[in-house]
Amino acid sequence: MPGIEKLHLEDALEDSPQTRHLLSVFEKDALALKKYSTGLHGCCQRIMKAQNELCAATQSLAQHLRDYEIQKFSLETEDSILTSTLKQYASYLDDVSSIQQVLSAQLSETMMYPCTKFLQADLEEVTTLYEMFNIASSEHGSAQSRYMKLSKRREDDRTRNEANQDLYLTRKKFHQTSLHYFSCLNALQYKRKFCLLEPVMGYLHAQRAFFRMGQDAVGKTDIEDFLSNIAASVQGVQHELQMETKKTVDLIDNLEQQSAHQYHGQPPVDMPYIPPNTSLTQKAGYLYIRSKQLLATKWEKCFFFTQAGNLMCQAKAELAGSLVLDLNEPGVMAEPCEADDRRFVFAVVSQKKKSIVVQAENDREKDEWICTINNIVRESGYEKGTRVSSHQPTQQSKKERAGSSSSMTKQASGSVSGSSSPDGQSVSSNASNNNNAMSPTTTSGPAPSPGDVFLPDAPIQFDIITPTDENGTVTTNLPGPPKINPFDQSATDVLDTLDAAIENASFVESFLVRFLGSMEVKSDRGDSLVHETMRQIMAARAIHNVFRMTESRLVVSSECMRLIDPGTNNVRTQFNLADISFWAAHHENNRLFGFITRTKAPGAAISTFACHVFECNVSAEEICQAIGTATKLAFQAIMERKHQTKQQQVKQKEHALLLANIGQIEDAPEEQEGLGNLPLSSDGKYLVLTTTDESDLYPESQDMEESMAKMSVSSAPPEEIDSESEA
Repeated sequence: MPGIEKLHLEDALEDSPQTRHLLSVFEKDALALKKYSTGLHGCCQRIMKAQNELCAATQSLAQHLRDYEIQKFSLETEDSILTSTLKQYASYLDDVSSIQQVLSAQLSETMMYPCTKFLQADLEEVTTLYEMFNIASSEHGSAQSRYMKLSKRREDDRTRNEANQDLYLTRKKFHQTSLHYFSCLNALQYKRKFCLLEPVMGYLHAQRAFFRMGQDAVGKTDIEDFLSNIAASVQGVQHELQMETKKTVDLIDNLEQQSAHQYHGQPPVDMPYIPPNTSLTQKAGYLYIRSKQLLATKWEKCFFFTQAGNLMCQAKAELAGSLVLDLNEPGVMAEPCEADDRRFVFAVVSQKKKSIVVQAENDREKDEWICTINNIVRESGYEKGTRVSSHQPTQQSKKERAGSSSSMTKQASGSVSGSSSPDGQSVSSNASNNNNAMSPTTTSGPAPSPGDVFLPDAPIQFDIITPTDENGTVTTNLPGPPKINPFDQSATDVLDTLDAAIENASFVESFLVRFLGSMEVKSDRGDSLVHETMRQIMAARAIHNVFRMTESRLVVSSECMRLIDPGTNNVRTQFNLADISFWAAHHENNRLFGFITRTKAPGAAISTFACHVFECNVSAEEICQAIGTATKLAFQAIMERKHQTKQQQVKQKEHALLLANIGQIEDAPEEQEGLGNLPLSSDGKYLVLTTTDESDLYPESQDMEESMAKMSVSSAPPEEIDSESEA
């Protein structure tokens, strides 16, 4: 269902700080929902117990429904359709409270049962899973700590196997508990949509069945339509919950199977060997870092990740990461080392700063971290303290450098609004941390360097600034959104509120997008140019801790492209199709797309180009196809208008030539035309032609006919002449 916020089950085992922060938002929302549901349950009990005070209890319930608007739900917007629906219920309850005196036993089944079930079954399940999740997390942390403390020389194989098996059991338990906990919180977002409405809907049905005398109050046609629509919507949400539950169960089974090799710290011998990936240029994961405290050393668990050539570190309680080491400096190198009798230890050596010593979980993780850091150092131009010459690039430097869409998107989702898409998809990092890299790939060779496609010191714009249209025709305020289905929060009917220019277009589609940034570029086309712009913008957002993303509705039509504010329905900016020169989706992350526009200032001889990058909830290829269809239809319309204009010009030219030729003909005198004696009508508009008139007006014609007859008779044979004379 569009508009439902979800936790990503894929991130349950990773347990990153971003996931924990997003989980805390869901827990806070569940706690507020439980508090609100408890109040709703108390109001229903008051109606059942106090029949004499039924009117006051009903009024209290109506007021409580109105209070939903002022509740601070982290995952519910202030202008939610559910809020207006509850307000509508409250208005109906005000009418019912004036005539209510007695409640029937039907209230126990239609009002109290759904509310009690939601409070004691669903919400209590969330509370129980919350406690189990914390216990499993604590046990997993303790087992991992014991496992990481194993000595390299002193401990025997039995102790290591026991610690490894303990870590396996606790990690598997933590993963399973996390998956069920996350799915329960996701299901709670669906249950919110109908569990709060079922008690009130049952209450209204019971009142209508019991009070026949109140037909004027509760038997209106609009109430019947309202209840029918709500019942259909509730059934639709329940059906979607069933489908989502089925998908969740299948996804949990697949994730458990795919994550089996990650439960062990050091994979056992009987498991298939997975070699380390030595070509990574982007990696993230937990490491233990060594720090000195007086005379002792301390190992702390931190989340490390690489970002734009930097090694970053982030603790669980932190919202954003901090810089640990700049990998672009000369002399930086990662290599294995020995420290405090611990296994899988390596160090990142630097000439300018103090080296850091960290510990990985196994040999594969250690090798991948060492290769990733050295690959980043090699791509930046430094290798073992010596600058690599530009005319002898290494084989690794020819590869395109990856960005960090996964880490950046998670940070943005944790700080803005969860960044969960309505269809349950989001940009998330994989265990290998290389699936969502922002490196553009081309088939013609290595990607161009930033200096070839970007202007020097080109600024990056992270927010939308509404430009002024050249003709001043940008609509600044469109009509408000119409009434739509209370449970359809996608607001797709916003197309009905567009002005006549868009409504008359032959092609119109709408998408929900989030603006990531835009910057000026040198060229007007190219996949590699768009992909490199995406990488630059995502890297800049991560470095400067820019988490805010402006959400807009992108309306693609055969007339133009517009970005509309979903809340106020105002046009933020407009792009003419003739100014859009290129568009493309990211080849790896199908949630990102960008397009290039050309702008030519008045009086300027050269046009400038800018690339705009967006994140969407649907497939970016779908948006690119819509843009392609709109431009194709616009081009066809332009060609048809040109053809019609050309035909009109040809007709006008022929008409002018005909008038010119007619103007050159001289008028003949009336005497020469023989029209001087023509009889006209009394008004002078028509000729009066009769047999008598013709003989009188044209005597010469009559004489000519008689002479012709005589000539025909004289030329005939004698026999014929006699017969004709007799006749």
